[in-house]
Amino acid sequence: MTKPKVDLCALVEKSADADLLREVLSPVLVRRADATPGAGELRMVAGTPNPAGRAERVFLLKGDPLAGPIRAIIAEDGALVPERRLADGERHVLRLMHFNDMHNHMTDMHPKRGNTHRMAQMVKRVNKARAAAADNETVLLLSGGDDHTGSIFDELLGWNGEEYVVDAGYRAASAAGVDIAVLGNHEFDRGAAQLKLGIERDAAFPVLSANVADSAHLTRDLDYVPAAIIEANQLRVGVIGLTTNIDIRTGTKDDPGMRVACPVEAATNLYKAVEAVSDVVVILSHCGYGKGMHQSGKAGALREIGEGDFSIAEAIGSLASKPVVIVGGHSHTELNTDGINPDNLVSGVLLTQAKANGAFLGEIAMSIAAGGGRDTWFSSVSLHPVKKRDDTVPEGVDGYDALEQDGDYDAAFETEIVEPMIAALDDKLAEVIGNVAEDAPVSTEQTLATRYTTETALANFINDTLVRQSETFPGGAVDFALFSATGLAKGIEPGEPLSYRAWFDVMPYADQVEIATMTGAEIRDMLDSNAKRLLRPEEVEETDTSAFVSRGLLHFSSGIRYKVALGDSVADARAVEITLAGKPVEEVLDRTFRFAFNTYVMLGAFSEAWNGKLISGGVADEIPSPDLRALSYENTGLVYRNELISAIRKMGTVTRVEGADLDGRLVIVA
Repeated sequence: MTKPKVDLCALVEKSADADLLREVLSPVLVRRADATPGAGELRMVAGTPNPAGRAERVFLLKGDPLAGPIRAIIAEDGALVPERRLADGERHVLRLMHFNDMHNHMTDMHPKRGNTHRMAQMVKRVNKARAAAADNETVLLLSGGDDHTGSIFDELLGWNGEEYVVDAGYRAASAAGVDIAVLGNHEFDRGAAQLKLGIERDAAFPVLSANVADSAHLTRDLDYVPAAIIEANQLRVGVIGLTTNIDIRTGTKDDPGMRVACPVEAATNLYKAVEAVSDVVVILSHCGYGKGMHQSGKAGALREIGEGDFSIAEAIGSLASKPVVIVGGHSHTELNTDGINPDNLVSGVLLTQAKANGAFLGEIAMSIAAGGGRDTWFSSVSLHPVKKRDDTVPEGVDGYDALEQDGDYDAAFETEIVEPMIAALDDKLAEVIGNVAEDAPVSTEQTLATRYTTETALANFINDTLVRQSETFPGGAVDFALFSATGLAKGIEPGEPLSYRAWFDVMPYADQVEIATMTGAEIRDMLDSNAKRLLRPEEVEETDTSAFVSRGLLHFSSGIRYKVALGDSVADARAVEITLAGKPVEEVLDRTFRFAFNTYVMLGAFSEAWNGKLISGGVADEIPSPDLRALSYENTGLVYRNELISAIRKMGTVTRVEGADLDGRLVIVA
């Protein structure tokens, strides 16, 4: 009998149709001579486990999970397959150690407080757990994605094959014993071609994503696969990888066809097939905690999550007949700090996440009775804090015991894996690129306090410096420049030397310089939208301005001057008295200007909504944004951060005269 065609994404919303959905998705394992997968099939092939991990065998599931429900898994005649080894009722303990959004913070370096050995602390704890594991216990280590972008180690990856030194995040994770990882959005910051190099050369574990497709450089079933089965100590652990389709670089000039499909669709198509050959299923979801608009983790206000972990749990919860958990990432959310929080059980599916940047090592302990379904298992969840280093605090002082000491981390891992990468960076890290004048209002405190509310001196400096630097650009100088408020991660300290590393901390994101052609009218509309994105005075007290406020506020170079009339509400806010290059905007509405963007904004700023969607970040009214993606762009191939560093080297000192000052280009009026 032919099974009916079903709209899966619609059906998973209706619990009454769960029985029909289970029937539609009733996959089987098939052996045949020709293992090429057809429609509704995945091919199972043996992979290579990470020798530093605990997976004894890995089976990769290859095929297209986006074409429709998977109804069969195909293995070649005589090939190994993950067979059930536990007798009914036999109990096994699975401990999943996990981190997410490491962002290359394996070791945080500080000249005075000493280095915080984040991953080496995790390695020590994981190795201790593995060494102490009982006969019926399995300890796996998982990465929830975004292993790249955020620290000086990014520079070792380079921007092309000639610049490639090492993929620091993947090399460290491989040596740490990671058994499997999912692709996060920031894995693509330097392009899929560079990511491919990192996977080929430095990832000793399988990399997953079921919903990334059609990249010109990264090939599904070769560089990554939708799902895998890990065999370890008689247990079969199915793992599905999902990547957020929010905040990811698609439609780039270098890789125009790459797309990231609906994660719920991918999970629903795959789930029953993976479950059929597993004892327990793990969803490695780099999609974010919540769904739709949600606030958690790095968000200082509401941000767009889209089809996040809540949506995924609701979809698979009605399908699952075996234990299943979601190990999350992307939103930088600290979950289940003091044990399982009932709010993190969605449709019977446990959600957990370990914040970000190596702040915690997460752990899920699952006691599973084979053949017992979802009714005979239980779980405990914990987050193990990673200690910060501060050698300036003497022993015996309050707080000393909470700080990292030499015995808290795996020294061999640090010496053999991390220190050679630090050595490769030493010259660049330590290089003094300039100085900062004592009276420049550009400190971290000043920058974070103002970046979402008003004119900001460091943003002025960045934009004005880029405009001056553009005189050397191959296509000629630009008229204006902009930079996003969320791209300003820190300030610089007045009266101190400015190192390469300190400037990297200001601009940690991998942006290139993109030049848009804009009319005066288009700039006017952009400024008017920007006026609605400021944190209003009544919002400031209740908002953590050191956190991520994803409403897309932009800062501009000095050739753009305007006032923001706040009005009585966000919807009333307007950009008024606008001048462009010294002329009232009304006189230059049809004139075209060359405008330097960072890549993030050129791509529509994702959840910060310069893409035609509603302005997010806690803006109460439903206000659509201009779609900046529709502009005509010229890619310079220049790295935004590197252009600033080059200019600072030439000027010698960051001063008010050089643009690190407030000049009234933006004025807020009631």
